[in-house]
Amino acid sequence: MELDKMDENDWKYHGEGNKSLVVSHVQHARVLRLLKYSTEDAENSHKTTEQAFRHIQNIVDYCQNVMKPLLGEKFVHNGEAVKLPLDFVRQLSLKVQQERPESRCDKVMDTLSGCALCLPNLTQLSSCCCCSREHRPPLCIEIKPKCGFLPASRDITKDIKKKVCRFCMHQHFKLANGKWKRLSHYCPLDLFSGNKQRMSLAIKHLIEEPQNNFNIFKGGECIYTCNDDADVFQDLDELAQHLRPYFLPSGSLLSRQQSSKVVLNELIQVIVSALLSTWDCPRSGQLRKTHLSEGRVTCEASLLHRDLLRNGNHCLPKDCVLDKILSTQMLDNLDIEGLSPLFKRVEQHLQMFPKERCRLQMDGPYNASFLEKVQNCPAEDDGSIEYAVGKVHQYRVAMTAKDCSIMVAIATCGEDDGLDQSLEIQPMKPRFTCSVSILDLDPKPYESISHQSRLDYKIVNHYLRRTQPDNQELDNLEELANQSLFLGRDRDGEDCTLVFHPV
Repeated sequence: MELDKMDENDWKYHGEGNKSLVVSHVQHARVLRLLKYSTEDAENSHKTTEQAFRHIQNIVDYCQNVMKPLLGEKFVHNGEAVKLPLDFVRQLSLKVQQERPESRCDKVMDTLSGCALCLPNLTQLSSCCCCSREHRPPLCIEIKPKCGFLPASRDITKDIKKKVCRFCMHQHFKLANGKWKRLSHYCPLDLFSGNKQRMSLAIKHLIEEPQNNFNIFKGGECIYTCNDDADVFQDLDELAQHLRPYFLPSGSLLSRQQSSKVVLNELIQVIVSALLSTWDCPRSGQLRKTHLSEGRVTCEASLLHRDLLRNGNHCLPKDCVLDKILSTQMLDNLDIEGLSPLFKRVEQHLQMFPKERCRLQMDGPYNASFLEKVQNCPAEDDGSIEYAVGKVHQYRVAMTAKDCSIMVAIATCGEDDGLDQSLEIQPMKPRFTCSVSILDLDPKPYESISHQSRLDYKIVNHYLRRTQPDNQELDNLEELANQSLFLGRDRDGEDCTLVFHPV
């Protein structure tokens, strides 16, 4: 990327989150991620060039030195901090402004520092992986899986937290506060269960109600995302028409409604296969599995029948992408309630010895020493500041894993393409080449812990007030399990072949 020849017309709006805006190059598989600031205090909140560059370099270092060792080299792409010409950034901001969703325009793009994070465009597979002679553009599915386990800390004061997952409780809180107009029936514990039927239902619920947790890209263009005011059935039908060439033969005699069910089911099975696949397992013998105790993998708010939750297979292949994310999430073994007194210990220590903030790496640097504090924290509290800091750092890393995104990029393969048999999965029906990545791995600020404690209290208490007066709600939700927009039949087996490639 030649920084002195940057042209805003070579870039297009790609998307944005709470703290950054992303643009993608129209020809090359590259994206730029730029910082955003609130319009209310934009004049005071802009960082200097040095501060902005250090902020972005911290993200790069955190991904490279902390998250990549924990989540795996093959899944994490840390990117590069770059300084862009200011005129290019200003013109780019004007160009993309009209494409931004109204709900995101409460913040403005940083046009003063010229700093950005340059990353590979994970919605596209590299040209060497796209082996289909039919030249269909690659598909990419983005999933925000959220927290995949129930806490078991003895410090928890509300027993409901050990029965209903945080995501399902948070849905009721967001609905009451106007964040969403409809309740999502997605439960992260179903996705992380390793049980193919539970995982399929979880993805079905994500497709039916994407919110901020599910997007589909075709050739780098977003074709399916959250639309709170849309007709769900119409959106699903339009999505199925996009997917039909990938999953259904051109001469199929199925009706439009039947074909929609088929292609959406096929998409779900491809996603499940990708999420469960591992590159590090031996070619023969049993796959290594990661097991969780039964009480930590079943959520009472899930729509699945209780018998399936109790009797189904609940384990993940070791080193698959979900296993890596879940293992990192479970560094939070105290819950925010157990962490709060340790956070206060650190706060009091820093008030007495403010220069210790640097030694204890509360704001970085995110290097091997920081990772050592995370990985080698003592198992028992010895009353030391080092123990408290270690648990705080573990919690911050776990929060990153709870808020990450998974990118599953797939492209069709021709019948005659030579594929390594050891990489093939379910050698039947359509064949796909696939790449799985993890992104959105920013460090969570140390100061955000007090906010998380207050938010946890609000979410749990709202859920208890919402459900305790009439416990029929969960029974009513369970009845919805039999109502499906497109998941027509129970399919424990898959009909696709996936071949995995690094990005």
